[in-house]
Amino acid sequence: MDRRTREYLTGRFGDYYRSADPSLPPAASAREWGHIPWTSGEATTMVRHQSIYDLGDVGDFLQREAPRHVYFSAAQYDDPGAASMDDKGWQGADLVFDLDADHLPAIDPETATYAEMLAACKDALRRLLDLLETDFGFDDVTVVFSGGRGYHVHVRDEGVADLDSAARREIVDYVRAVDLDVEGLVRTRAVGGTTRRELRTRGGWGRRTHRRLQTFVDDLQSLDEAAAKERLMAFDGIGEGRADTLLGAFVENPDAVDRGNVEVGGPGARTLVEALAEETVAAETAPIDEPVTTDTHRLIRLPGSLHGGSGLVVRRLDRDEIDDFDPLVDAVPERFTRQSVRIEVTDPGTVALDGDSFTLDAGEHSVPECVGVFLMTRDRARKVKE
Repeated sequence: MDRRTREYLTGRFGDYYRSADPSLPPAASAREWGHIPWTSGEATTMVRHQSIYDLGDVGDFLQREAPRHVYFSAAQYDDPGAASMDDKGWQGADLVFDLDADHLPAIDPETATYAEMLAACKDALRRLLDLLETDFGFDDVTVVFSGGRGYHVHVRDEGVADLDSAARREIVDYVRAVDLDVEGLVRTRAVGGTTRRELRTRGGWGRRTHRRLQTFVDDLQSLDEAAAKERLMAFDGIGEGRADTLLGAFVENPDAVDRGNVEVGGPGARTLVEALAEETVAAETAPIDEPVTTDTHRLIRLPGSLHGGSGLVVRRLDRDEIDDFDPLVDAVPERFTRQSVRIEVTDPGTVALDGDSFTLDAGEHSVPECVGVFLMTRDRARKVKE
């Protein structure tokens, strides 16, 4: 990034912070703070091991320094400004999850548009929140648009702060269904002197698979017999005989399905349950970034700050805002929508921002400032004289 572009962005970020209202985390004085300034050259410099007292008033600091990125620690410490982790005196840490389009299995960052990546990430966010709130019962959950290509989720329920990295990894493995014991979702239970195989229905991935089984059987009941058999026989390991048995057992005995009783379905029931479990995992897991969650000293972006790689606002979202939230509109700083700016585009292409779309060839253009800031922060353009 050349000097003119860097100085322009520093000035405009400072202007943004003059009217910004950053959202400080709980116990802000017990957290480590860090930031990345606008440095020359391609390398970046992380300034960290600071307490909030080193910064002074956070709002004044942001106006004065106009940093490229701003972070606080998920952890709380006795002495957050100490120069080494060993000297800080770890007290505990929030449970933090990071969703980034780069980690979504269905997204190719080389071909997907920015809007497509963000939409896919929001779908993953919904799945993550469902897992955290339904399966773990977490209540104190904060959602933040990262300002880049995804979302952060902070959990501050009582009891999570003391979890070590190993315990946090177990939560990650559950959310991502890593090494899920599919066979273990079905248990053998003694009933009236006999044994019966039942799908675990009270919680976890067993309950989620059971819910999918119920929906699947409801769908079968809406089909004629030939179509229902064809649907069953689409699964590997289920032939015509097993399909007949399953139809007779499940479609004609829905109470058994509601109880999770798969014994009545014969050998084909196990095959069906395992297949539906795999479908459940594929549809309901969330591809979170493991190192973020397991790192008990992690620095995470400050809500209300600007992302130095997009110029978008790191936005905290209420639970009822998520569905309607459009980051390419709602995270655009209002201050960057009031004027145009002249830039030289070095990486041409289409930019969708603030409710409009711009296809820009290489060369000089006058564009809305939010578009110019977006391209400059991503090293796709540079500032030229007006």
